[in-house]
Amino acid sequence: MTAAHRLDGRVVAAEIDARTTDDVARLTAAGIVPTLAVVVPTHDEGTAWYVRSIARAGKRLGITCLVDTLHGADAATLAGHLKARSADPAVHGVICQTPLPAGVTLADLGTAIAPVKDVDGANPTSLGLLATGSAEAFAPATAQAVLEILRHEQVPLAGRRVVVVGRSTVVGKPAALLLLAEHATVTVCHSRSTDLPALCREADVLVAAVGRPGLIGVDHVRPGAVVVDVGTNPTPDGGLAGDVDPAVAAVAGALTPVPGGVGPVTTALLHRHTALAAARASGR
Repeated sequence: MTAAHRLDGRVVAAEIDARTTDDVARLTAAGIVPTLAVVVPTHDEGTAWYVRSIARAGKRLGITCLVDTLHGADAATLAGHLKARSADPAVHGVICQTPLPAGVTLADLGTAIAPVKDVDGANPTSLGLLATGSAEAFAPATAQAVLEILRHEQVPLAGRRVVVVGRSTVVGKPAALLLLAEHATVTVCHSRSTDLPALCREADVLVAAVGRPGLIGVDHVRPGAVVVDVGTNPTPDGGLAGDVDPAVAAVAGALTPVPGGVGPVTTALLHRHTALAAARASGR
């Protein structure tokens, strides 16, 4: 049996970065330095690695990344800091990294980020704008990464059955909205869905975004289906595992790797959104 076609996110990210580089050069020539503020509220090795990768990519693209470490801060302090960054005219994008302190939710903090600078779609207003199809809304970068990969691979979506496993406001729900906008017929599944394997097998395109390593097995995938694995689950050896069992590669028509699939595209989109926010703020 032929192995699934590899959907390489690094290729997609490189194409997005090329557009961002052009935009940043144009803005910089006009005296505008696109700037992203990354607020880090807790100590977490995985988060620290990701933030470093964001900063490295930003430096390469000409985007300034301000990393604000607020370990141990309470919800009020975090919200106040996010509001201050949002009010700073020199800052064009603001994100708040997870995990958050105990008892604090992203919904609590998202409203502190101005929608025009909400480059990772954390403010509920951004999700509402996304739902209504507003061109001004920034979708959560990971959710948009799913669509960017499918577009790059020219996967037909109009009229096709798409199953999204996961209903978070970070990936599942916004990904479903983006796919609906492409005229796909979308089913959203979750932990209480009855007979998940049967529902997943209906999919022409299957998106796994639940944060449970190996949840999606061979019995979940219709032969030839396109599978996008959003999972980034830490492994004991310091690596990453997806939500999709690697054995699915023997059944699927195409599959994103972990790592190297959705992750690079997510980072590229955060910087792309920051450059777009800077252009909008400057009227350029």
